[in-house]
Amino acid sequence: MKDMQAHLEKLRVEAEECELISKLATNPTKKELFAKLAAHHRALAAEVEKAMGEPGPG
Repeated sequence: MKDMQAHLEKLRVEAEECELISKLATNPTKKELFAKLAAHHRALAAEVEKAMGEPGPG
């Protein structure tokens, strides 16, 4: 279970980092790419939370 918790935290951090990069990007293509990556990481985190039986943040 600790492995899953660590993986969940890693996904959340990566989602936040991708969102930040997306917001800072000046290239529209990169902005869109990192926004999609952030959404993907959040979806993966939600799946891990579901598998662990944990409620999502907020």
